[in-house]
Amino acid sequence: MGKRSHHVCPVQISVGLDNPIRRWLQNPGKILEPYIEKGMTVLDAGCGPGFFSTEMARIVGKSGRVIAADLQDGMLLKVKSKVYGTELEDRIVLHKCGEDRIGVSEFVDFVLVFYMLHEVASQEDFLGEIGSILKPGGQILIVEPLFHVSKSAFEAMIAKARSIGLKVVKKPKMGFSRAAVLKK
Repeated sequence: MGKRSHHVCPVQISVGLDNPIRRWLQNPGKILEPYIEKGMTVLDAGCGPGFFSTEMARIVGKSGRVIAADLQDGMLLKVKSKVYGTELEDRIVLHKCGEDRIGVSEFVDFVLVFYMLHEVASQEDFLGEIGSILKPGGQILIVEPLFHVSKSAFEAMIAKARSIGLKVVKKPKMGFSRAAVLKK
């Protein structure tokens, strides 16, 4: 997933990534519903403890599929324990990324890259890999934290995405964040 940076969020503090206050500030359903439909195959890149993965699984329904991908085994274990024994368990496939690539070969309709692109050493390689598995017409939602990623750094990320043939279709407003929706 692009060589590990010293900025990768440690599993030990992941409780801060999945709590009621965050759910109120960054409601997963409100964020994702404009882009995901029943039956889709979607990728939660850098899924962490599954804050968005579970909502993605609800939206795609029984006929859809969520690939929850993360570099850290501990994060994937948190997702697994969260959905174990629920109807969402069969919809979510856990995927361990490599140090320098995502490693997903399945084509996807939508990719969520939430608060993690700044952690990737080679954003060009990461975005290129996503572009290679994104179905024609598929979309990517990239969201980065205002407090951690400057406007110029975010625009550089978007320029890298454009360089692989993705087009910006929207820049949605999200609290405490910079965001862009790109389409293949």
